[in-house]
Amino acid sequence: MAETAHLARPYARAVFELAREKKDLAGWGGALDLFAAIVADENMAALINNPRVPSAQLQDAILETAAKFSKTSVEKLDKHAVNLIKLLARNGRLHALPAVARAYADLRAEAESVVAVRITSAAEIAPPQRKKLESALREKLGRKIELEYAADPELVGGAVVRIGDSVVDGSVRAQLQQLASALGA
Repeated sequence: MAETAHLARPYARAVFELAREKKDLAGWGGALDLFAAIVADENMAALINNPRVPSAQLQDAILETAAKFSKTSVEKLDKHAVNLIKLLARNGRLHALPAVARAYADLRAEAESVVAVRITSAAEIAPPQRKKLESALREKLGRKIELEYAADPELVGGAVVRIGDSVVDGSVRAQLQQLASALGA
């Protein structure tokens, strides 16, 4: 996984620079998400991992599938997107498309001053509290946030907050685990 992420970064950076130049960050994000979903499909993944399938056939299959989803023809797909697929196919890197899409999304979020925040609490958080949390986080982080909520009763109480790559675990479960560890249990 780490190797795939390492392979994906230069492609994501190149696509990001192109998208920024064309002022189409959202369009490229959607295109990469579509390509990533196509290569993640079980049948397509089997083709990609089959050494007997030529790269030209793989790129054609991906581009034809993308054209169907975007309700257009392959000829009308963005020439830069087509070139990206051809390049990845030629270099045997089609499997890295999901990682390219994730790396691109990170670059885009950073450029747009957006940070992803996921709050997992022991119980559902009521809408008024969600608004207060969102406001407090936006003020504290000084950025726009994409907030996602989840409930996990196994936390017992409290919450786990993921801000980008950082994690703040304020759950009762974590506190109990720390106590058990301190007691040598």
